[in-house]
Amino acid sequence: MFSVYGKSGRLFRGSMEELRRIGPTSALARIQKTFAVGLDGREGGPLEALRSATAGTPKPPASAPRSVMAAAYEDTLKNHAPRHPLKRVRDIMNPGALTLRDSATVGDAWAALTQHQLGQAPVVDARGMLVGLLTRADLMRSDRLPGPRTHTLAWQAFLAQSVLDVMWTPVPSVAPETDIRRLARVLIDTGLPGLPVVDDDDVVTAFVSRTDILRAVVSDPPLDLWS
Repeated sequence: MFSVYGKSGRLFRGSMEELRRIGPTSALARIQKTFAVGLDGREGGPLEALRSATAGTPKPPASAPRSVMAAAYEDTLKNHAPRHPLKRVRDIMNPGALTLRDSATVGDAWAALTQHQLGQAPVVDARGMLVGLLTRADLMRSDRLPGPRTHTLAWQAFLAQSVLDVMWTPVPSVAPETDIRRLARVLIDTGLPGLPVVDDDDVVTAFVSRTDILRAVVSDPPLDLWS
């Protein structure tokens, strides 16, 4: 089961087939290609300017983390839990995932994503209900960032913007009992890096990403692709 949420609340709830038929909402424009954060390498480019503007915000550890895939594989070698097929979103999702309040600024969001080394986070209202999705790729879009030689005041204004102005909305979400293959199909259709997981009360309870699916593919117990 999938739902679509916007600033005014839930706009849709139904199956994957129904979601694919509702048109522009499910066919979200794909995120523009950007350099991976930390890999731009262009001196004086937008990434360097953003780093300067956000100086003082929490920084990730200096050492590069191990490959997520390699770490997941090593973990499976140590894990002797009983085997059972992974079929549902609840089997691979990240409970208690980071969320951003709709009252947060771009600067707040950048600091939170950097501190937790995440590429995206759901945006929720005061009740915890989903209103959008913010990605680091969105923050790094060249048509959104001030120029590298722009006055400092322009960067301050950019960082002071509300996340409501830059987030994806409306945005699809997924229920915990949804088949993983259906989730994968929606991620392909939308180009999104993952989906918020919501409960029956429309509250965000977790997040499931493409990386979670890839981790399930290489993990033991196995991902059930056929039944």
